[in-house]
Amino acid sequence: MTDSGKPNIAVRAIETTLFGARWLLAPLYLAMVVLLALLVARFVLDLIHVAPTILTMDDNQVIMAVLSLIDLSLSANLVVIVILSGYENFVARIALAEGDLRPAWMGNIDFTGLKLKLLGSITAIAAIHLLRVFLEVRTEPDRVVMWQMAMLFAFVLTGLLLALTDKISGEH
Repeated sequence: MTDSGKPNIAVRAIETTLFGARWLLAPLYLAMVVLLALLVARFVLDLIHVAPTILTMDDNQVIMAVLSLIDLSLSANLVVIVILSGYENFVARIALAEGDLRPAWMGNIDFTGLKLKLLGSITAIAAIHLLRVFLEVRTEPDRVVMWQMAMLFAFVLTGLLLALTDKISGEH
């Protein structure tokens, strides 16, 4: 600001540029829509592949096929959360999603809530991968299994600590 209280032209230009820079994120979210479509295509292909043989599979094979489909579904959910909440938090409000069409969390989720949702999805995906490793006929070396367990534990611990710090900071 100048001494007269009017904003400096250079400062105003910088602030306008910085504020407008958020629109650079929009192409990233559009690219994630393409990623979501690819996940859906992969889900459909896997389902088409599994459907004719699911009644003749043994229990372990059925569980593995189902876990694979759940894994893709959770990954797609993760992409949707990032697209919608990221766009609304950092670019602009989505005016099309109003009333009953608007998910309850949309527009109400803060950055910490977003991190918790993302971490919850990532933890669920990691847990499914670990469960698949345990169900497979020992194809992974013990060291790999231990690292996967350690990573899952780290995700769970991080989620708990993030939730705890959010609760503590909300009390003060």
